[in-house]
Parts: sequence; structure tokens; C-alpha cells
Amino acid sequence: MDKYGLIGYPLGHSFSISYFNQKFQDEGIDAVYENYEIPSIDALPEVLGSNPELKGLNVTIPYKEKVIPFLDSISPEARAIGAVNVIRITHRGSKTELKGYNSDVIGFTKSIEPMLDKKWHQKALILGTGGASKAIDYGLRNLGLETVFVSRYERPNTIQYQNITPEVVKEYNVIVNCTPVGMYPKTEFCPELPYEAMDNHTILYDLIYNPDETLFMKRGAEYGANVKNGLEMLLLQAFSSWEFWHEK
Repeated sequence: MDKYGLIGYPLGHSFSISYFNQKFQDEGIDAVYENYEIPSIDALPEVLGSNPELKGLNVTIPYKEKVIPFLDSISPEARAIGAVNVIRITHRGSKTELKGYNSDVIGFTKSIEPMLDKKWHQKALILGTGGASKAIDYGLRNLGLETVFVSRYERPNTIQYQNITPEVVKEYNVIVNCTPVGMYPKTEFCPELPYEAMDNHTILYDLIYNPDETLFMKRGAEYGANVKNGLEMLLLQAFSSWEFWHEK
């Protein structure tokens, strides 16, 4: 039986495990998907060694960047982004080859593209600077938008939350939350932004999908913003993972 799985720490509730095991059951695929919660990326060779049936892995925080040195090759897109969230495992005799891909960018761009109007949407704020934010940046720039990263800390090429004025929100009217702020169970929090400056040309996209409607989305929607959570991106991303694992 083939195996697929997810590496990360901590994992808690994983969307991937339920999605793929349901897919295998529905489509009569002789495979299983398991979570591998590893406290350090250095445990990856052990996971591979003790699960020779593994054909593919998904990678989640905090290992999307740390996993790269363990790979034999990496897709041009994943290299440009600097983060990997899908690994295809190929066994050639006694050698195991690992190739890294990024399906976040595909899931995200397919999901946000129908919301964009070139006339209105030319600049975007990306909240957060982690592995996912790099894929979001790559995707938005591919769609023709200018981007700026927002960080709580003074970092090169970022702006800080306290410097986001109503004027900035009017100009950068596509805002993507790549932070865990507002995720279950801490649903009473949201990124600190001048929500009152938003209107029906504002797009708020939250990578979080639990809860369905985060406070970030709720507060923007009160002023007419178009809002979307990360569930569709997740589904598209999972679909792309499967395609990468079976790429000819």
C-alpha cells in the first residue's frame, strides 16, 4: 500500500489527512495518508527510512524553508519562492530521490484571480513574512500586482502595522493575511488595520479557514470589502499536490 503524509510541528487538526484519506476511499485508491509530527526537520530521514512505502509528503510550518537542504531537486517555482510544501519521493533501487514543489502559489492564484479587477486592484499588502507569505507574494506579482510585506518588527523591505494609514489601505486595497492571527481558538483577534478606510474595492483574503469567517474578514465586510477565506486555496493546493506526486 502506498503512503503519503504531512510533516510539520505541531500538527493538531490537519485538513490534508481527512481530505486525502476521503479521496482514497471514494476513488478506491490503495493508499493511506498519515501525519508525521516531527519536533525537528532533522528527523525527516528517519521518517523516510521507517516508511519505505512513502510516495509523497506535504510540508507545513515551520519546515517549508528548512526542508530545502534535504531535497535532491526543486522546481523553478519553488526555488523562486524559497519555500516547498510538496515533496515527491521516487525510489530508484537503494536510492531515494526527493523533489520539492510549491502548490500554495497555484492554489492561491487560482482562488484570488476571479476577485481581481485590473482597473482597481494594482497594489497589495501581505500580512506576515513566513514561508506562506513568499508564495503569496510570488502569486500576486505574477498576477501583475505590486506588493509590500507588513511585519510587526522592523525588517528590511517591510512596513509596520502602526504605519498603515487609511491612505495606505486605499492605495493597497488587496490585503492578504498570512499570519495565524484570528485562527481558532483565538478567534477574537484580528490584524490591526484601519478597517474604516475599506470599501467595496477592498479585497481581504485570509489564508485561515477555521473559523469560516475570521474577525479580519468580518470587520472588512462591515465596510463593504470583498472577503474570502483560505478553504478554496487549500482544496486547490491539495489537488495540485496529487498532480505533483504523479507527474510524469
